[in-house]
Amino acid sequence: MTMRAFITGTSGLHLSEAERDFIRDFRPWGFILFKRNVQSPEQVTALVQELRNCVGRADAPVLIDQEGGRVQRLGPPHWPSYPAGRVFDRLYDLDSALGLRAAWLSARLIADDLHRLGITVDCLPLADVPVAGADAVIGDRAYGTTPDKVAAIARAVTEGLAQGGILPVLKHIPGHGRATADTHVRLPTVDTPEAELDATDFAAFKALADLPMAMTAHVVFSAIDGAHPATTSATMIERVIRARIGFQGLLMSDDVSMNALAGSIAERTRAIFTAGCDMVLHCNGKLDEMQAVVAETPELAGEALARADRALAARKAPAGFDRSAVRAELDALINRLGPASV
Repeated sequence: MTMRAFITGTSGLHLSEAERDFIRDFRPWGFILFKRNVQSPEQVTALVQELRNCVGRADAPVLIDQEGGRVQRLGPPHWPSYPAGRVFDRLYDLDSALGLRAAWLSARLIADDLHRLGITVDCLPLADVPVAGADAVIGDRAYGTTPDKVAAIARAVTEGLAQGGILPVLKHIPGHGRATADTHVRLPTVDTPEAELDATDFAAFKALADLPMAMTAHVVFSAIDGAHPATTSATMIERVIRARIGFQGLLMSDDVSMNALAGSIAERTRAIFTAGCDMVLHCNGKLDEMQAVVAETPELAGEALARADRALAARKAPAGFDRSAVRAELDALINRLGPASV
């Protein structure tokens, strides 16, 4: 079955008739859910199944951003809260084994939540390495401020997701940690020398280059390409993401509707594919924008299709586990940092 090389959001708790027609006509590769799409476990499960029924593919990936902390689309009262990345960072400083274990436990529990709903992909882990003075958009989501620690914790998160049958999306390649602006609002430029980027920002991603999927950063790295953010820079994608970092998996853009990108939605979409991304991500569920995206989106074919197929093939059935015991162990570790850690 042919597919288009895009991942789309939808507007609400259920599909409208116009959205059903759009999905049937244009066959996105996958879907992404946000808080506006979430009410209860029963409703989310039904929406996930409706999305797959409309596109006609039982294995169509359904994504979500479920990190823990302030980026958590599923939350109380139906789903538990999970710690932000900084909690694992702090535990790691007490004892590296504790930090890695807590990261694995949290990811394993998140994976169980997602699997029960039919969601198959989590936009996690982050490998961003923040620096002093950077915008707080990454902030406490990060796993540390050194590439080795960030990569180690990110690997533990990835393994926890995998044990629960959930595919990871590595973000935000090649690094969002130095950005001095929130890319939802405007485009940041990083002026750090290339050698320093290699040793820090890029190094964390290089250690995770075997992951099946990654999401780009809408960030300009002036030492390499001063005119374009990584998402729309052929130089950044070919020379840094594919060659230097060595990532050969499915490369998706961050949200094409974010204000960091210039031009119309159609122009942004064209630029994303021209630069070398395999997949464009559109999140806000606005149907007119979705139609503009799809008008510039090719059929998923060639190496992009091969990467997409390899990514889905990497998913394994969840292993059995004792949820209550895992949650109790995670809570005990978090409590070592005090009551306000989550």
